[in-house]
Amino acid sequence: MSIARRLPAAVLTVLVAACSGPAPTRAPTAVGPAAEASPSDESTAEEIAPDPRIGAVFAGGQTLHVCSGSVLDTPAGDLILTAAHCLADGVDTYFVPGFADDSGADDFWTVDEVYLDPRWVEGRDPLVDFAIARVSRDGGGRIEDRVGTGLSLGEAPPTGTEVTVHGYAFGVGGDQLGCRAHTTMHGVFPELPCAGLVAGTSGSPWVAGSATVTGVVGGLEGGGCDENVSYSAPFDSRVRQVLARAEQGGHGDTAPTVFDDDC
Repeated sequence: MSIARRLPAAVLTVLVAACSGPAPTRAPTAVGPAAEASPSDESTAEEIAPDPRIGAVFAGGQTLHVCSGSVLDTPAGDLILTAAHCLADGVDTYFVPGFADDSGADDFWTVDEVYLDPRWVEGRDPLVDFAIARVSRDGGGRIEDRVGTGLSLGEAPPTGTEVTVHGYAFGVGGDQLGCRAHTTMHGVFPELPCAGLVAGTSGSPWVAGSATVTGVVGGLEGGGCDENVSYSAPFDSRVRQVLARAEQGGHGDTAPTVFDDDC
């Protein structure tokens, strides 16, 4: 892929609106001593020691991160998971696992192919707001080897499941945010009562246990219009079908360039 170009203003507007929650009320802080995730339930996201399996999604270049994502455990070791609304056709997109202020050019992985459920391609159905992408970098290698191991794809969490969410606030630089809470339901959409998952955390994985991703911030309202509550598309056989296509390789799908989160 060619050298990253500037993100077109129209696409930038789409992606900013699409990322979960309102914009951060402060600029991301520089990397410093990070707080460890508390073993008890947390209702507010806080800066934490970064999980290398989880990273930032950059759009239009290697400066502005607009969403979050995670590395999947797959045979080829080259797949990541994020929200479908974080990706737009024609926009150079990159992923940096364990992103930190000192991440360099060698840490950027290019999104080469995007795999989506047909209902997202055709009508941006929030029930299938998830995407799997194949990534590579100029230096070669597998992204899963780079981070040690990836996350296993699971199913939507039953009510009361404890999950941990890691992601990045929209912007330039900044630390990884983390929150731990028990899931609820909002109709058919898994719901997570956790404050502080602001714009940019769309695509952040909901991790049950140590390595099973049961959802991503997205779905209803692009992940939620209220900073205190986040949603996920319900993971079921549809997300596994997308994963199966991605594992088979071949050409991916054309991601829509227009998305309205209804906020």
